[in-house]
Amino acid sequence: MTGCAPSPRSSSRADSGSRGSRTCRPTGRRSSLPSRDDAHAYFERGYRAQSEGRVDDAIECYRKSIELCPTAEAHTFLGWAYSFQGRHEDAIAECKIAISVDPDFGNPYNDIGAYLVELGRLDEAIPWLERAKVAPRYEPRHFPHFNLARLYVKQGQIQEAIHELREAIHGDRAAGVRPI
Repeated sequence: MTGCAPSPRSSSRADSGSRGSRTCRPTGRRSSLPSRDDAHAYFERGYRAQSEGRVDDAIECYRKSIELCPTAEAHTFLGWAYSFQGRHEDAIAECKIAISVDPDFGNPYNDIGAYLVELGRLDEAIPWLERAKVAPRYEPRHFPHFNLARLYVKQGQIQEAIHELREAIHGDRAAGVRPI
């Protein structure tokens, strides 16, 4: 495996509170079975590789993480890596798997919306971005507002775009969104 051997756990932006799958062996027990920690180590390694521009290595690491312990985060980040290769349909498919693993995780909703915007499928993107705005487990909450603003500008709906930018800047207090 190139550049994907597990490394000691480190914290990063990629550590987004993964709850892990119930089918993965809990940590703290000695066993030859892979653990959530092993899967998380591969996930962290993938995130580092992607941050360094090594997308193929990142994909390999995210796949290994998913093989050991599927999480919404790993599927979402695998989709993100695919998007770096222009593989938007594959990215959308991974995000849909992420949603099936954890429907409360907001990142894949936003990412699907962003990929659909990139593909020019603007009307299809709106419901995904709206769902991201209200997802129970999602940070940073301003991303779907920015993506909706971008979409509305492309559609010539400037007032709607301005509204979304204001929501991103000031937060949607009614929905519990903090300002940026």
